[in-house]
Amino acid sequence: MALIQMNLLSQSLMRTVPVNVILPADKMLFPGMKQREDKPYQTLYLLHGVFGNYTDWITGTRIQRYAQEHDLAVVMPSGDNAFYLDHPRRGDNYGEFIGKELVSLTRKIFPLSKRREDTFIGGLSMGGYGALRNGLKYQETFGYILVLSSALVLEEAVQRTEDDSFLLNSKAYAQECFGNLEQALESDVNPKYIVKQLKKQGAPLPKIYMACGSEDGLKGVNREFASFLKENGAEVFYEEGPGGHDWDFWDAYIKKGIEWLPAEENGSGMNSGNVGL
Repeated sequence: MALIQMNLLSQSLMRTVPVNVILPADKMLFPGMKQREDKPYQTLYLLHGVFGNYTDWITGTRIQRYAQEHDLAVVMPSGDNAFYLDHPRRGDNYGEFIGKELVSLTRKIFPLSKRREDTFIGGLSMGGYGALRNGLKYQETFGYILVLSSALVLEEAVQRTEDDSFLLNSKAYAQECFGNLEQALESDVNPKYIVKQLKKQGAPLPKIYMACGSEDGLKGVNREFASFLKENGAEVFYEEGPGGHDWDFWDAYIKKGIEWLPAEENGSGMNSGNVGL
C-alpha cells in the first residue's frame, strides 16, 4: 500500500496545499488471489474535520487497510477550518479546490478513473459538511457521497447574534465561513438549497451514505437532513450506531461506508500486519 505525501500548488487557494494519497498500486497478493485488472482506480476524496489536517484519517483510522481491501485510491487534502467553502475575497476557494482542481490535478498525476460512478467524496464533521456541499454542487463529478457525523450547523449559525468566547460558536466565525448570514440559507453554501436547485433542473443527485453516533450532539440535524434528502428524491442510506463524536466511531463507520460504496473487493493482500503465517 503506497502512502504518498505531496504538495500541490493550487490556483484556487493561491498557495501550496499538503495532500496525502493512498494508492494500492504496490499491493502484494497471496497465492490464489485474483490479479486486479490493469485499469484506473476508483477514488475517494476524503475530508478532515475542524482542527484537523491531511494526516487525520491516517492517524485516526485504519483507512489504509480498508482502502487496500477494496483496491481504492484515497485522496486526503488539508482544508483548514473553512468548511470547504469559497471565500473569493481572500483567494480561499476551498469548494472550487475540492470539487474541481484537486480532482483534475490528481487525475493527471495518478491512474484514477474519470468516471462519475467511480469518483466518491466523503468526510467527517466539518468535512462531512464539505463533502455534502461539494458533492452536490459538483454532482457531475461525484457519483457517491459518504459522510460521518456531519456538522450541519448552518441553520443554527445564521441565528447567532453575538460573538461567543469559544471561536467556533461565534457569529464572527460563522460569517467567515458562510459569508453573509442573512443570505446564506438561499445560496450554494447551503446543501439544502443545492438539492432544491438540482431537483428543479432534473439533474441527477449522487447516492448518499450518512452515519452518526447515538451519543453525538449532531444526531438530530443529521437525522433531519437525511429525511430532507429522502423527501426530495435522493437515494440515501442513513444509520446510527453506538458512539459519540470521536475516532472510535469514525473508524468503525468509515469501514461501513466504504463497504456501502460500489468499490471492488479483493482482500487486503500481504503487508506487515498480514503475512499469512
